[in-house]
Amino acid sequence: MAAATPVSRFAAGSLTWYSVLIALSVLLSYVMVIREEKRRLLPANIAADAFIYFVPTGIIGARIYYVVFSLSQFASNPIRALFIWEGGLAIYGAIIGGIAGVYLYARRKRLSLALLMDVYAPFLALSQAIGRWGNYFNQEAYGYSVSNPRLMFFPAAVLIATGDSPQWHYATFFYESIWNLFVFFILLRTKRKPLRTGDLFLIYLMLYGLGRTVCEAMRSDSLMILRDTIRVSQLVGAVTFSVIAIYFVIRSCRELRGYDRRHMP
Repeated sequence: MAAATPVSRFAAGSLTWYSVLIALSVLLSYVMVIREEKRRLLPANIAADAFIYFVPTGIIGARIYYVVFSLSQFASNPIRALFIWEGGLAIYGAIIGGIAGVYLYARRKRLSLALLMDVYAPFLALSQAIGRWGNYFNQEAYGYSVSNPRLMFFPAAVLIATGDSPQWHYATFFYESIWNLFVFFILLRTKRKPLRTGDLFLIYLMLYGLGRTVCEAMRSDSLMILRDTIRVSQLVGAVTFSVIAIYFVIRSCRELRGYDRRHMP
């Protein structure tokens, strides 16, 4: 029962677990990016230096994305939009912001943006798997209330302090964390196969979009648009998955037709 709800959202003093986990995921990813850079025989520190661009622009993008779709939360006290340690970082905003930062670096160094994003792809998934546990400590990113007593246990569900007594809710943060970990291992295996530059990052986006589409449907605190009728991240995830999947199918069909023409008697 104790694990069903965090003892405290603070790791020590005013330092939140959310901040600790984000810092841990960034540090671990940085170390792994350096190793991947060497494995791909890239010039020393190229991917690592670009990573320094990716992190701050990613965090800025993640916060802007969240705030834009949650303006009512900050209307009375706009300065709270800067308090990222309270939670509220949207991964799609982080991806957009991160790509923008790496693009600036790649353009300045005359490097391939697609290649750099391929290097980062597996570690983005790993960072998300770790970072999702920040939602556990912040008591956020959970699903609808659980009515089936058989599901009232952690990690199938999580106790959320709402009203006079804690209520069981689906632990959607945990589901997504496990999915991201699965994506991480899939990408580790896939990256060793011959791929076009940029494909690994596209596979990451596609798989993450699929998992996010499913998990988001269960959440009760989603960012919403169109008078609270459409979940923003579910829409983005579904569109991302569909567009990339269609692209791979069309490309494969064209390659097969080209192969058939080359081998016609």
